[in-house]
Amino acid sequence: MNKNKYDARSISKIGLLMALEIVLTQFISIETPIVRVGFGFLPIAIIAMLYGPWIAGMASAITDIVGTILFGGGVFFPGFTLSAFIGGMIYGLVLYKKPKSLKRIILAILLVTIFVNLGLNTLWLTMLLDKAIVVIFPTRLIQNIILAPINMAMLYFVVQNKTLRKAIGIE
Repeated sequence: MNKNKYDARSISKIGLLMALEIVLTQFISIETPIVRVGFGFLPIAIIAMLYGPWIAGMASAITDIVGTILFGGGVFFPGFTLSAFIGGMIYGLVLYKKPKSLKRIILAILLVTIFVNLGLNTLWLTMLLDKAIVVIFPTRLIQNIILAPINMAMLYFVVQNKTLRKAIGIE
């Protein structure tokens, strides 16, 4: 059966995952004194696995813009939208049409952590806050060292759970 990749079902699934990303990012997280453990990256990673890097990048950028409009208090910075796009692209490049192994999940999370979270997002924060990178980077490094293994475990759980795989439609 040669099914069109972008039929109504696929578009609605992408839209629902995008809405879920906004809800998870804005309302559902675990706050600790050191880090905020969020789940918003999971729907984007799922879109990337199902539809590839370009769709995941665009979906991530759109959810960044919509989330900022709805909940950001009017503070929009295009650098963070670029970071969101690149993060979605990375998940797609590493996970789309490839085995969903622990090694690939670790690679995807590490690439996003290093290049997007520690690299680009730190750059954007230094620009926005007008602070030196040496002031911002150490705290961000500690936070990301703590978060990366947690994100790896969460994504691995989603990918390896047969019930979730079937519900999501991951091959």
